[in-house]
Amino acid sequence: MTHSEIVEETIIFVKETLKNAEGGHDWFHIQRVFNNSMLIAKEEDDINILVVSLGALLHDIADAKFNDGDEALGPKMAEDFLLSLGVPKRTINHVTNIIKYSSFKASLTDGKMKKKLFTSKELKVVQDADRLDAIGAIGIARAFNYGGFKNRALYDPSIPPNLNMTKEEYKKSAAPTINHFYEKLLLLKDKMNTETGKRLAEERHQYMLDFLEQFYQEWNPLKNLT
Repeated sequence: MTHSEIVEETIIFVKETLKNAEGGHDWFHIQRVFNNSMLIAKEEDDINILVVSLGALLHDIADAKFNDGDEALGPKMAEDFLLSLGVPKRTINHVTNIIKYSSFKASLTDGKMKKKLFTSKELKVVQDADRLDAIGAIGIARAFNYGGFKNRALYDPSIPPNLNMTKEEYKKSAAPTINHFYEKLLLLKDKMNTETGKRLAEERHQYMLDFLEQFYQEWNPLKNLT
């Protein structure tokens, strides 16, 4: 199989697997991350485009939060699928490591000791692309879509954001959606790896700040009268 054929087969597999997925983690999310990955990779040196392509396409193939917290399922599904295509084991290992370590929660500690995480240029590209889809206009839409999916409050002034969450606290959080901006989304701009990712994140970050300012004005229109 050529690299193009492997990517095409992977697209078919992902579309079928995620056809009933929650709207913020569906095929269109994958497509946006894939496109952003290609955009970022063009500006980076010595990038394995096949690894980036497969990492982007498979990074949410079985997101743990929709699978009873099972963080091993996604890498295993990806491995089994890529083995069926005859993809070299070294490439598969790289892709499964991207799936394991690209998420925001993978950067959180368990409250004890920070583990040394896998890293590579390809991981940094996919990670930036995924983070870009979590901020800006689409990031806002995805946050509230997921909040609705989990029946969470939009905002509750009596529940402050938890700015020092462990990985387990993050996974179990049921806080209002607005808290998610402070607990994750507004932190992503400064976690970008690549120059392209950093540049693209600036405008999206500002869009979220503007949104929050407008949100609070509409939440309490009497505030400015006092």
